[in-house]
Amino acid sequence: MKSAREIEIMRRSGKITSSVLADLLRTARAGMTLRELDRLAEKGIRERGGLPTFKGYHGFPASICASVNEVVVHGIPGDYTLKDGDILSIDIGTTFEKYVSDSAATVGIGAISEEAKRLMRVTQESLMHGIAQMQKGNRLTDISHAVQAHAEENGYGVVRVLVGHGVGTQMHEEPQVPNYGEPGKGVILRPGLVLAIEPMITEGTFEVETLKDGWTVVTADGKLAAHFEHTIALTEDGPRILTLRENDFMELDVGRYRPKEELAA
Repeated sequence: MKSAREIEIMRRSGKITSSVLADLLRTARAGMTLRELDRLAEKGIRERGGLPTFKGYHGFPASICASVNEVVVHGIPGDYTLKDGDILSIDIGTTFEKYVSDSAATVGIGAISEEAKRLMRVTQESLMHGIAQMQKGNRLTDISHAVQAHAEENGYGVVRVLVGHGVGTQMHEEPQVPNYGEPGKGVILRPGLVLAIEPMITEGTFEVETLKDGWTVVTADGKLAAHFEHTIALTEDGPRILTLRENDFMELDVGRYRPKEELAA
């Protein structure tokens, strides 16, 4: 549980995370290496007064996780060169005045397939469905169930062995936030709770494998995966997304989610 002062610091942390992530999503293109994106991420975080949370976390060697195509999460940004048709998931965290914010998004590189576009859209929608359940008096698994229901209704798999989490002075705090499960279970949600909700959705099976590097998690069947994540504070007025990007979904009302540009029309 966080005070209003702590949430304000986390909002400032989240602003760094969201602005750097937005820059990376705009910059990523065919011909770039993942290592180049990682260098830009670290530079952007530090220039804005933050520290890259991921770098050195349990020995992780980079400032972002960069996961391409069948890689679900925790991809180590190395010499892989992005190419037309790839989809790239970028996960990024910032520590600012000792408080962490955590966010992720998947972006297409060049011309991508309609199947990849649909997977990305449904994954982001699943995140927003989960956030919409982050209401005072709801239970933790109301979030989980909303994510799972939307993904599976659209024919996708929901990774089970990886979860969202509480976040604060540590990147991973209690409670764990699964992306699946029956509603009405777990802790009662109260103002002051800050969660990182992060659906990891797959084209095929929900089963995953970890590669020999001990970090990279891939789909067991080699099909595509997408990953979207926000850090959200529960306030008396409902969920407040601390890592919202300008081009992100803006409305969380009665299950209706529309892009910002549509709302402005």
